[in-house]
Amino acid sequence: MNAPPPEVERLHFLARVLEREAAYLAGTDQRLFATPPTLENLRDPPRQPELAERIDAFVARLSRLQDGAADQLLPALLGALGETPGTTIDNLHRADRLGWIGSSADWMATRRLRNRLVHECVEDTQVLLDALLSAHQDVAMLVGAAQRLTAEVARRFGTPGRQPRAIGAPRPGRAGAPPRRPAPPATAPTPRAQRPAARRR
Repeated sequence: MNAPPPEVERLHFLARVLEREAAYLAGTDQRLFATPPTLENLRDPPRQPELAERIDAFVARLSRLQDGAADQLLPALLGALGETPGTTIDNLHRADRLGWIGSSADWMATRRLRNRLVHECVEDTQVLLDALLSAHQDVAMLVGAAQRLTAEVARRFGTPGRQPRAIGAPRPGRAGAPPRRPAPPATAPTPRAQRPAARRR
């Protein structure tokens, strides 16, 4: 499957961005939940500035990964493959059927959870804690989906500086590869002159 070069360049760019966001989210998740937050420290944010910063980073990176995958890379990938991208939920259903994201229902549930973290959890610490713990459980699913999407871009369109091998094309040095240029025929060695037979005395 060949797409015009500008489309391929954009796919590579979006895939690189998504790979970074997945790594950032995984790292922030690990640091935030190394010592899981509790109601006590969530109720006293002035005394927990590092915790507040990690929660903000976690929510921001959770949002960026979801937006980068569902709103940017996924429709761009579908379009480059000749499909007509639809709404976000339609694209997620299509990615679900193709095995790129796991479950579209789980993805949408995590998206709603993200919205709760952003808009509804400022005052209610119990809701904030429950949402954080639920989002923590979803990180592996989101990172796995990002990895499958970027792997699909690489499989279909290669990576920068390396084009994908056409399906069925022979690998170099394998059977069916183009014949090598024949080596020039070897020159027969010139026979040595025979010495005359020695005379018997």
